[in-house]
Amino acid sequence: MKILIVEDEPKTGDYLQQGLGEAGFVVDLARDGLDGLHMALNGEYDLIVLDVMLPSLDGWGVLRTVRRSGRETPVLFLTARDQVEDRVRGLELGADDYLVKPFAFSELLARVRTLLRRGKAKEPEVFRVGDLELDLLRRRVTRAGIKIDLTAKEFSLLELLLRRQGEVLPRSLIASQVWDMNFDSDTNVIEVAVRRLRAKVDEPFEPKLIRTVRGMGYVLEVPEAQ
Repeated sequence: MKILIVEDEPKTGDYLQQGLGEAGFVVDLARDGLDGLHMALNGEYDLIVLDVMLPSLDGWGVLRTVRRSGRETPVLFLTARDQVEDRVRGLELGADDYLVKPFAFSELLARVRTLLRRGKAKEPEVFRVGDLELDLLRRRVTRAGIKIDLTAKEFSLLELLLRRQGEVLPRSLIASQVWDMNFDSDTNVIEVAVRRLRAKVDEPFEPKLIRTVRGMGYVLEVPEAQ
């Protein structure tokens, strides 16, 4: 899932981008209101984390314009303004939640996941292929009942493969969805990541679920019985 942070305080912005990235999200960061508005209107985001006091255009203006454009992207206001009237104003403009600085990252993460869950209510919370299971809410992966520890990127890669199970995913798509980058044919980052994922979820088990389609990409599926 992809999150836009609009935050002008450098330390806070970098902290949020790193923390949410390590939690498995693809994160973009805008440092002022106009840049944030441009990204919100032209990008595809599952959630916007928005400061109120921003240079060039404040958070109220960003949210007002986003909602007038017809976009219903969930918005979490993150701000030092803790007056009741500020919270009411934000909610009336169309914010979905409001968190006051200073904050505990664990609470922010919980609110982010709640908003994303609400926005994707019709999507499954658990993906299964054969005896492989990925639980989005608990960030837990098991195969044959055995818990498998994955890094944030490995989890995101497996989630993508499970969401598109049975479909051959080209390296360019994997690069953009998991690493948020354009695919460079000279890099082997995707091959290395797939190899490490296979070592954890495939090699100790049967049948093998992740298959390389030469010249095309990768697919996750239960192989047909021979």
